[in-house]
Amino acid sequence: MNEEENIVVDAEETQEVTVEVIEEPEIAAGKVEKGQIDVSKWNPKTELGRNVKSGKVADIGTILDAGMKILEPEIVDMLLPNMEVELLLIGQSKGKFGGGQRRVFRQTQKKTAEGNKPHFATIAVVGNGDGYVGVGYGKSKETVPAREKAIRNAKMAVIKVRRGSGSWEDARTEPNSIPFAVTGKCGSSIITLIPAPKGTGLIIESQCAKILKAAGIKDIWSLTRGQTNTKMNLIAACVSALRKLSEMKIRADHKESLSIREGRIAG
Repeated sequence: MNEEENIVVDAEETQEVTVEVIEEPEIAAGKVEKGQIDVSKWNPKTELGRNVKSGKVADIGTILDAGMKILEPEIVDMLLPNMEVELLLIGQSKGKFGGGQRRVFRQTQKKTAEGNKPHFATIAVVGNGDGYVGVGYGKSKETVPAREKAIRNAKMAVIKVRRGSGSWEDARTEPNSIPFAVTGKCGSSIITLIPAPKGTGLIIESQCAKILKAAGIKDIWSLTRGQTNTKMNLIAACVSALRKLSEMKIRADHKESLSIREGRIAG
């Protein structure tokens, strides 16, 4: 009887079991690769979305130049399939161990008679690294819905970034920086973006550097004033400065001398 039991146990131990493991994107890491969407399952609800799905509109630049509002994030998924998503570090961890470290979610609590009700907020940045970038804010009672809201709002807030070589120290024709200095303001946070020669890098606050990198800007100098520790206001000021790049009217001869390019360059 003991021999039969041993035989059964040995057979169970040698049996191979295949388990399917589903990997989820890391929230704390910040980086999320954008996969291809299934166009057949997308049911556009706006006229612009129907035109994009049918192929009548194939360039996101024409949408932004016409001033049309993007109300469906799938429009950006189709026209800019190589977009990357990253969550910015706007929160701060609490507790005895690891307290003070930056995290992607900003947690707040509301005191009620039933107890504490936590809320989580985050900011997402999407960009193709070649002239298009968007920043969105999301808030919810849980982390995953807050992240999804931020990514959705970032895609619907995509803007075209004007790049150039505006530094007097560099006579290159490559649009590695911005054509001229611009200043953005939100609350008491003020940031000034200054053109820099090639090889300088992104000399700017780390979270703002992620936005500029997503937009395709490689070299920049910056100057900040006010309460720059308020990350959300500083990020909003940086986005405001990028918007002003496209609002400035430029003469035709300056476009050539400053190597100004708008939107996508590669491909």
